[in-house]
Parts: sequence; C-alpha cells; structure tokens
Amino acid sequence: MSALDPAFQALVEAQAKQAAEQPLPPLDQLPPDMVRAGYVMQRQSQDQNAPKDVETRDFAIPGPHGDIPVRLYAPAGVATPSGLLVYYHGGGWVIGDLDTHDGHCRRMAAWAGCRVMATHYRLAPENPFPKGHDDALAAVTWAFDHAGEIGVDAKRIAVGGDSAGGNLAASVALDLKDDAARQLAFQLLLYPATTPDWKTESRKTLDGPILSFEAMRWFEKLVAAVGHPQMHRMAPGDAEDLEGAAPALVVTAGHDCLKDEGAAYAERLKAAGVAARHVEYPSLPHDFYIMADVSPAVVEAAKETAAALKAAIG
Repeated sequence: MSALDPAFQALVEAQAKQAAEQPLPPLDQLPPDMVRAGYVMQRQSQDQNAPKDVETRDFAIPGPHGDIPVRLYAPAGVATPSGLLVYYHGGGWVIGDLDTHDGHCRRMAAWAGCRVMATHYRLAPENPFPKGHDDALAAVTWAFDHAGEIGVDAKRIAVGGDSAGGNLAASVALDLKDDAARQLAFQLLLYPATTPDWKTESRKTLDGPILSFEAMRWFEKLVAAVGHPQMHRMAPGDAEDLEGAAPALVVTAGHDCLKDEGAAYAERLKAAGVAARHVEYPSLPHDFYIMADVSPAVVEAAKETAAALKAAIG
C-alpha cells in the first residue's frame, strides 16, 4: 500500500492533534445539522481556488417529493448545445450540499468544457431512503426532457457523483439502462459506495483517514435503507444484471474503505460488456476531489478525470 500523500498526512496529523486537545462527542450524539455545518465550513476552507470563469445559476426543478435545488454551471466559451454532467454530491446521504462541492463542479465544467448540473437531493434522516435516490432519478430525467432549455445535447448527458453521490449515479445509470428515450452517454463514479455489505478487505481494515468506520456506520444508520423493499437501489454493486449500463469511469482512492467495492464494480461492469475503466490514486484519501487546496495531487487527478469526461461527452 502506498504512503499517504505528504500534504494529506500533515492534515491528518493536525486534525488528530486538534481532536486530542478538543475532543468531540461521538457522531451519534451530534445533531445532523451541526455535522452538516461543520462539513461545509471545512470543505469550503480546503477548496478556495477553483476556476472563476464559470457562470452559475441556481434554480429548482420538480421532483416526486417536492422541488429539488440544482446549480447549473456553464464555463466560459462553452458551446450550445454542450454535453451535461448531472452531478450528485457526496456526504453519506446525510451531509454535503451544492456549496461543499462547488469548486469540484467548477473544475469539471471548466476543464471538460461541458455544462454541469449539480443536484441537492433530499438528505437523511429527515428524508429516509429512497427519497434521495428518487430525487437523483428525477433530476436526470428532467435534464433529458428539458435539454434544449438548458443548452444541452440530450445525446451527451452523463451522471456522476462522489461517495454517496457515486452510489446515486450508479443507481440512476441502472434505472435508465433500459430507457430507450433517455440513454446516458457516461457515468462518472468517484470513490463510490456500491454495497452496504462490509465484506471487502478495505471495509475491514481502512478505518480512515477522512472517512472513518464510525462515520460510515452513522451514515448507514441514518439513511435507514436496510430491509427496505427498494434496497437494491442502494446496492448497485450487488445488482444481478449490469448489461447495457452506460460506459463508466470508476475512480478509487488508495486510503479509503470504499476502494475495494469501487474496483469490484468496475470489474463487474466490464464482465457485463460495459466499457468501463478503473483508475486508482494510491496515495490519496476519500473526499480528495473537494479538498483541492490541500495537495497539488488533487488538481492533477481532477484534470485527468475532467479529460475523461471531455472525451466521453465533450
């Protein structure tokens, strides 16, 4: 296993020192809103230098449980129509929002030369499973049905997301694989959660940095998907039939408890005849795409990811 990137190692050590001096209660004892606010402050402070020449517009689209907030990104000089990435932020289905991932979406739009529609789906526990997944599907369906209105070529629409957002993107890609009227061009799965089963080696051994076992189990408890009749939507990695899913790039981080299930999902997609590629960044941790100011390695990885997106829908 490769050593953790030195800049991230320094960050982890600083955070450990702070935690020792000012211990926090267990996650179970904190209200989700407090955790959300801390996550926004932390991630925004670690990502302040994203491209500025990207126009944004916030609006809401209709969904099965009410309006869904979205943010449309259009980089300077983008063609009309362009490709579109419908993007779902990470955060364990519980935290994260349009602002935590703003810098990342700006980089993808600017460097891939496409529009991006970031989607703020409903979060647990206030909105338990499958409401977030319902919102994710509604958002991409809306994008297909209103492509011309937002300057998009409906034949060049991709879904993407990181962590829990990668789970949503993979789930949506399976939902749409047999929809002849809405054929995705690509799925961009960044360190995705693909199964609730803790059977992989990385789920057993990589307790942090960044994503701890405590946090992962807290997320899973609050989203309350286990035992639900639609549980299969939370577990794309366990789906029986992947044939016909959109081409995929699956990115994993070497220091991440989710890395093995991401790699396994890429292999299952390939075995089903899907044009899938797996890239691992062995020295990086979970959540790295939205921590671009921490290490130059993040920017390099983001450029490579954007290049793959451009090749797919540019």
